[in-house]
Amino acid sequence: MATQDGDEGAVMDTETEAKPTEAEALGENVEKADAESTSLTDAGNATTQDSSISNGDDADDKQETVDLKIIWNKNKYDLKIPVDSTGAKLKERIHALTGLPPAMQKVMYKGLLPEDKTLRDIKVTNGAKIMVVGSTINDVLAVNTPKEVIQQEVKAEENKKEPLCRQKQHRKVLDKGKPEDIMPSIKGTKERLPTVPLSGMFNKSGGKVRLTFKLEQDQLWIGTKERTEKVPMGSIKNVVSEPIEGHEDYHMMAFQLGPTEASQYWVYWVPAQFVDAIKDTVLGKWQYF
Repeated sequence: MATQDGDEGAVMDTETEAKPTEAEALGENVEKADAESTSLTDAGNATTQDSSISNGDDADDKQETVDLKIIWNKNKYDLKIPVDSTGAKLKERIHALTGLPPAMQKVMYKGLLPEDKTLRDIKVTNGAKIMVVGSTINDVLAVNTPKEVIQQEVKAEENKKEPLCRQKQHRKVLDKGKPEDIMPSIKGTKERLPTVPLSGMFNKSGGKVRLTFKLEQDQLWIGTKERTEKVPMGSIKNVVSEPIEGHEDYHMMAFQLGPTEASQYWVYWVPAQFVDAIKDTVLGKWQYF
């Protein structure tokens, strides 16, 4: 019996000692699981943190690029651009550099550079020279402007520096003096147009001229000894006038019959009281009945 009790005691002791061992093992497993969970949580937080910091620019910075030398109009520009950019994209960058619109560019690299292919496709390498041919809109306008028009504009600008009546082209008419049969003038007043033609005046060649306003036909008749020119008032671009120095009760007046001042028809010794009425009638500011 003693042996049996002893055996039973031994067995009980063995079981008692085994239980802490299993608990310890269980504890270790729990700690490992907690550690792994913590590691995963930290990793997740790190991933979230990294993604919140990214601003999307990294992709552009990591693109493969090429350094190009853009040559246009005897000027050279350095340009760094992704090698997978299309020819159209290159034109946009050239526009930013030179101000030359893409539609007016001819980009040359071993021939005309295609807009739909990338620089990689056409084997553009670092240091490649890209030739650009084209003119800006201002350059085109400057080339297409006739020299005669430019000279006229410059001359007109110079002439504005002095009174019209002092300019040589007008002096040769004004120096002839006041016409004998000129209509009387009233300084400082404004009158309606008379029912009869304005007559007794000079034109640029020094010949006699009369002005007839045909309101019912919306025409201005400019009559000389040789002929009468019937001008639609709507075709007259502008009317300018200036008092004649020393005879301020009379004006010199120009009717612009074409697109530039070179088409002005000059009339001298217009009575001052009719000047405003002439301008308003021809330019259509108010209607006479």
